[in-house]
Amino acid sequence: MAKRISIDVEGYHHGGLPIPAASRVGPLVMTGGVSGIDPETRALPDDLDEQARLMFWNLERIMTAAGGSMDSIVRMTVYVKVPEARQAVNRQWLVAFPDEASRPARHTLVNEALPANMLVQCDATAFVGD
Repeated sequence: MAKRISIDVEGYHHGGLPIPAASRVGPLVMTGGVSGIDPETRALPDDLDEQARLMFWNLERIMTAAGGSMDSIVRMTVYVKVPEARQAVNRQWLVAFPDEASRPARHTLVNEALPANMLVQCDATAFVGD
């Protein structure tokens, strides 16, 4: 049986909690909640577009640390605090996944309970070859 491996990246955290950015068992990678934390300042910007950009950038860094890439992602769930945030997510989605014939499945949900000034968050499931 494959051993579980915790995946962490520089400057990304879950508020000091003992939770890794992702976990990998064999080729399966599942992230925790990925937000738009700026790894330089370790803060969440107030700007929606910047949060969306950083969310996808952090996700890409996590996938790389797990041994994969954005192409390894098979499904994402995106949580938005307000429905209008979908437009910012969609703009970054097209940057991250430009090939319409090769995009992960996605489900977007409104979650008004996202903490503080967090406007977007996602999680992802990926299959990373050994």
